[in-house]
Amino acid sequence: MCKFRYTGNNLTPQINLSGRTILPKNGVFVMGIINTTPDSFFSGSRKTNPDDAVQTALKMVQDGADILDLGAESTRPGAMYVSEDEQIKRMLPVLQAIRKKTDCPVSIDTRSLKVFQTMFDNGADILNDISALEDDDKLAPFAAEQKIPVILMHKKGNPDEMMSNLCYNNIVTDIVSYFKERIDYAHSQGIEDSRIIIDPGIGFSKNLAQNIEIISRTFDFSFEGTYPVLIGASRKSCVGQLTGKPAENRLAGTLAIHQLAVQYGASILRVHDVSETVDMLKVLKGFEK
Repeated sequence: MCKFRYTGNNLTPQINLSGRTILPKNGVFVMGIINTTPDSFFSGSRKTNPDDAVQTALKMVQDGADILDLGAESTRPGAMYVSEDEQIKRMLPVLQAIRKKTDCPVSIDTRSLKVFQTMFDNGADILNDISALEDDDKLAPFAAEQKIPVILMHKKGNPDEMMSNLCYNNIVTDIVSYFKERIDYAHSQGIEDSRIIIDPGIGFSKNLAQNIEIISRTFDFSFEGTYPVLIGASRKSCVGQLTGKPAENRLAGTLAIHQLAVQYGASILRVHDVSETVDMLKVLKGFEK
């Protein structure tokens, strides 16, 4: 297991949006999850009513979120993909209402150019693509042209089949090799290093031991600090396997695993519970030496 790498402000990350650069409020970016889906694995994050989704988003901003992550397609194991038109129908009114109230950066969790372009035209800032630009070959050129930050995530196969594909020669080196390929592709399409974010995909085509290894080797996915690494373990099954608790009771376990991720080099935490995560980061920051 690698040594802790957390050094507070010495490694403060930044994200270059198309029109501005943002810094985290508490050393690490906190990304609040807004799911406009009826089938997310955590019932507390299902916001099918646009008004509820907007109020949740605004509360997250008030609680200290640096970024809001808006999605309309559940990617939990076993989930089926949602049409582009349905994604737009679910997300657009929420994004439009958010933009009337706050300029907090918004990332869009989608694999589709049609969906992302619609959201970008209405104020979205970041592309969060679980396919790492594989599913829609028009996304990368658009992101490059508009100078949009792109989150590249690792998984194997689609959500309805990914948990049957857990074989790796070495979990860390295999994922790093995958990201080398996807980064090279992003470069070939004109996406700059300063706008690439890496997400090793906790829970996507990984078992508990593999997820633990990824967390403990978080910094390895940064390519020696070149790219911010996003970790999203919030209330996921790996937390449940470690604690024996259902998603509704996994907050403490989530905070523990996310604290470890930060200490091992994470720059962004994607979470359901913003206020508690911010408190954890403030305490961690208080122990800086």
